[in-house]
Amino acid sequence: MHPMLNTAVKAARKAGAIINRASLDLDLVRVSAKGRSDFVTEVDHAAEAAIIDTLKTAYPQHAILAEESGATKSESGADYTWIIDPLDGTTNFIHGFPQYAVSIALRHGGQITQAVVYDPTRNELFTATRGRGAFLNDRRLRVSRRDKLREALIGTGFPFRQLDHLDEYVRMFKRITEETAGIRRPGAAALDLAYVAAGRLDGFWEFGLSPWDMAAGSLLILEAGGMVGDFLGDKRYLETGRIVCGAPKVYEQLLKMVRDVHLQDAQAKAPQG
Repeated sequence: MHPMLNTAVKAARKAGAIINRASLDLDLVRVSAKGRSDFVTEVDHAAEAAIIDTLKTAYPQHAILAEESGATKSESGADYTWIIDPLDGTTNFIHGFPQYAVSIALRHGGQITQAVVYDPTRNELFTATRGRGAFLNDRRLRVSRRDKLREALIGTGFPFRQLDHLDEYVRMFKRITEETAGIRRPGAAALDLAYVAAGRLDGFWEFGLSPWDMAAGSLLILEAGGMVGDFLGDKRYLETGRIVCGAPKVYEQLLKMVRDVHLQDAQAKAPQG
């Protein structure tokens, strides 16, 4: 295992231990609201602190971009940035709904080069190093072989932070529901992306995401032989917060539907004249 990936795994497992301990007595967990339907707990903060401490001890010069504490500049302007979500699926966690994960990725030279998504409730560790494949625990991951959208199981997430996009999303949801075997919405994007890499979902789409929701999962999918793009099929998903991904044939069909609705919506909203 690459030494940087090894450090990230150590950090993810420390965070997972904090999350698992807290999950045994959820009534004691303090919760505060960051915004509408957007929660943070002391567990998010404690898990993030443990991750940052582990990464900074090993790589003091690296920069950090983390969900709860934002961005820290690197000491020497190093070209390495760790992108961290200490607990993706906080709302699930608060309710004792066991679908949440720790997500850690390393960006170097504009590319994600290392990825860890750790599900502490199932002890499932998804890892990838650019160019070396993706793994679940010690098993090599491949995206699913399905090529017909009719047979595909597609993951998604509701754009709860961007309610102005809800109509566009509902149109996509309707179209995709009509054309697929089913849609699942478990509530932790980092884990949904890991499931695409593992072939448990054939594809996934969502918008209103942050880089730390997508960074690790996107590399897992690419290294498992899948495809990732934004709603126009470009590589700018970390910037736009819009992502479509899946097994190659499913990705192409899913992207076409998402893009069609997205462009129609953009056209309808454009000022006439």
